[in-house]
Amino acid sequence: MKKNLARIFGLLLIGISAGSSLSAQIKADIKNLDQKNEAVVSQQGHILNLSWPAGNGSTGKVQFDLQNGKPLFKVISIGKGAAQKNISEGVDPAFLLSVGKRDLMSQNGWNIFFDKVPLRPYKTYTVELKKNSASVRTVGSRTVVRIGKVKADRFSGDLEVTFYNGSPMFNIAAVMSTDVDATAIVYDAGLIDRSGSWKNVVWTSTDEKMQTAAVVASDNATNLKVRYRSIAAQGKEGTLAVFPAPHQYFYPLDEAFNLKFTWYGNKYRDQLNGYGIGIRQDLEGDRRFVPWFNAPPKTQQRLNFFCLISDQGNDDAFAQIKRFTNNDTYAKLPGFKTMSSHFHNEFIMSVVLAGKPIPEKPEFVDVFKRGGVDMVHLGEFHYTANPKGPDSLRLRELKALFEQCERLSDDQFLLIPGEEPNEFFGGHWLQIFPKPVYWVMSRRRDVPFVENKPGFGKVYHVGNKEEMLRLLEEENGLAWTAHARTKGSVNAPDIYNHEAFFKSDRFMGAAWKAMPADLSQPRMGKRVLDLMDDMNNWGEKKTVIAEADLFTITHENEMYAHMNVNYMMLDKLPKYSEGWQPVVDAMQKGKFFVSTGEVLMPQLTFNGKISGETFSLNAGGLADMTLKLRWTFPMNFIEIISGDGEKVYRERIDLSKTRAYGEQVFNHKAKLAGRKWVRVEAWDIAANGAFSQTFHIK
Repeated sequence: MKKNLARIFGLLLIGISAGSSLSAQIKADIKNLDQKNEAVVSQQGHILNLSWPAGNGSTGKVQFDLQNGKPLFKVISIGKGAAQKNISEGVDPAFLLSVGKRDLMSQNGWNIFFDKVPLRPYKTYTVELKKNSASVRTVGSRTVVRIGKVKADRFSGDLEVTFYNGSPMFNIAAVMSTDVDATAIVYDAGLIDRSGSWKNVVWTSTDEKMQTAAVVASDNATNLKVRYRSIAAQGKEGTLAVFPAPHQYFYPLDEAFNLKFTWYGNKYRDQLNGYGIGIRQDLEGDRRFVPWFNAPPKTQQRLNFFCLISDQGNDDAFAQIKRFTNNDTYAKLPGFKTMSSHFHNEFIMSVVLAGKPIPEKPEFVDVFKRGGVDMVHLGEFHYTANPKGPDSLRLRELKALFEQCERLSDDQFLLIPGEEPNEFFGGHWLQIFPKPVYWVMSRRRDVPFVENKPGFGKVYHVGNKEEMLRLLEEENGLAWTAHARTKGSVNAPDIYNHEAFFKSDRFMGAAWKAMPADLSQPRMGKRVLDLMDDMNNWGEKKTVIAEADLFTITHENEMYAHMNVNYMMLDKLPKYSEGWQPVVDAMQKGKFFVSTGEVLMPQLTFNGKISGETFSLNAGGLADMTLKLRWTFPMNFIEIISGDGEKVYRERIDLSKTRAYGEQVFNHKAKLAGRKWVRVEAWDIAANGAFSQTFHIK
């Protein structure tokens, strides 16, 4: 009896101890909080209070509840002075992490695109948050609240919430890593309303109409096609919207289909308890090649999304979100014209030569015009036509392409014919001529290299790489590696960087796309940016344009997320009838910069020279860099990248003090002694960015 009493007493003590630990107060570590920063932090018991200047004279406030079992966000509010309006109460962040296996063996390691992750075993895990620590630190004009720990299967880390002075926006991220190799991931995320404070869910439909649905707590979750990748919850006093990084969240696919990237409702995927709103991915993508995100061992993967609060109503909230991407368009910039490249729309083969009605204004042209793209370089006839002849078919196809490009071009838009030939050079590559050129990708011994044919004029027949280079030289065309070091160009251009055609000034270089995707990187498209440095160190004067590499183009598609653009240094748009030699010259000479759209480089010089040009260093190996930037999201950093023919050097300029929607001229003395080349990148907090072409150093 005594033994049983002792045992019961012991169990009671353990229970009391466990209960005490659960309710023990967490003291937030604020030693890295700059008290001079405009954000104010205090703690009363389990509640961590944070307020920050949210722009337009408003103050945003968040109360974090550090007790386990309670919603993390006790209150989210915004207002001027003491007139705070509660936007949401009792809200929890939520994440689902899908973990699969990356194929690192069959092709080119982490650069693989031809992977089909969802066809192999994978599993989706709920990310669990345990509130066992808290800290607040200042990073420039930002305030970062870290709460640990988060865990999902073999991934673990911390939850980070970042607030941006001057904006009603904040970012929520589960920052997690794994030790397991060959891992590919994708994630869904959002907010769960634990208090029932939401009244309506709001979004913009793909036809640009505001839609509203009443919150019914028991309604099962629904996936939605929306514009601007955003969804919002409306309460009594304001709106809370969530949206992803506009490009980084979208891993590369062949198609930009709108795969219902938002959700709302109860029990999302039967794994999140409660009614919520959020962002999502279709695990099977476009049902072609579906690589998901890379998650190499020990990398800090940021599963993140943005929140924006407004006490001015739904229209205001969505207007602010749309402003970050210039309404999903590419902003006009004096002295520049925008060009996007590499589209396999196949309008010629699937419509014009298929006997279907030819629309007066094709949808794909309207998509580009509405998106602010001045020039589009096509990649027609991608395994759909007769590139090697016979002439009767090949020349008919080219004639139809040239006629439609001319018909669909006007004073505000230039449609440039182009192909992805994938013959002669090795790997995949694209070409552009400054005017229509008839050529066939084969030549018999009895057929001359060039001849005149009635109805077509000069016609070339090309039979090998030497003749292909000759054609480019005679017609002043350009070629470049498509999706270098991945897809069908796994070993290109490396495998032919010693060849005469590559060393020629008619071989421009390569094309950039944010592929593969890795959420631990503060920039996108490392694969080709590294290649750009390699080509510079090889001693070749090459340039890199942006490519979209997409097929279907519709208004419903999520085009902006998968797009990019080249800002060409052109004062006016060439007319189709006069040819587009200025475009080809700008591409070949490096007179342009690449952008995802949110970061612009209206001006960049080193010692007064622009990209593509050569300059001498000042005394002491210095160069005066002048860079003018425009941005929407707060900036992250500028990086000055240079090389000496062997090594690559990086100098980073921290921009963590910048706020949203800025414009600034940066004057900087770059230390470039012993360097042969230099270029510049600039990236914002959502991994949107811009990069220049190369400057050469005497």
